[in-house]
Amino acid sequence: MKEEFLELLERDKEFRYAVIGYLGLDRIERTQTAILEEIKRIWEEIKALREGQNKLWEEANKIWKEVKALRESQEKLWEEVKALRESQHKLWEEVKALREGQEKLWEEVKALRENQGRLWRYVKSGFEGIREALGISFEEYIASFLRFMLYELGYTDVKVEVRKYIVYEGKVIEINVFSEDPLVIGEVTLTIRNTDEADREVRKLVERAEIVSKVYGEKPYMKVLAVGNAPKEVIEYLKKLTTRYDVKLIMGREIKEVF
Repeated sequence: MKEEFLELLERDKEFRYAVIGYLGLDRIERTQTAILEEIKRIWEEIKALREGQNKLWEEANKIWKEVKALRESQEKLWEEVKALRESQHKLWEEVKALREGQEKLWEEVKALRENQGRLWRYVKSGFEGIREALGISFEEYIASFLRFMLYELGYTDVKVEVRKYIVYEGKVIEINVFSEDPLVIGEVTLTIRNTDEADREVRKLVERAEIVSKVYGEKPYMKVLAVGNAPKEVIEYLKKLTTRYDVKLIMGREIKEVF
């Protein structure tokens, strides 16, 4: 009978379920099934957690790579800053050297001015002595001075004439002092007493310069107005007037060039 019962359990499904129900095993099976389903859900969540963890590791790796790149960029930036500081330091050294060179240059200029002042005093005394010794005219005096001045400007073989006559449009034009190479014309007057006379002398010189330009086909290299005596206020007026017309003014019998 025992064997038949076991055989029925194996062969007859309904009989088996009836026996299970009778014994209360159906609840165990349902509980087991629920546990298995719960375990399955847990494994699915674990799987999801692992996938999420993998994604987190991937993100972490990306972040570490970005951090590494930022560190490398920061190092490069510090290298650039260091290079800029070195360049700035070199620049300040060059500026310092330029300032020192400029100071030396100004010292040289100062020395040159002092030497020039001594030279002009020497020239003035020399021309004064020649004028007194030879009794030459003021025009000849200025002509000699112009030769020296042009020599200082690099013209070593200059012929400066006194009272040069030029024929223009049937008229004879007198120029007090004249050099053809370089082309220089000058008006010489012993006294200018007022501004009207100053305007007249400068205008006459400018007109003669225009005539010379037409005759020789070039503008004069220099226009010179030499004045023996003038009141102080007239001298100041002459300085402004000659500057406006690009005329070099020479004042006084002692030959004092006014720049």
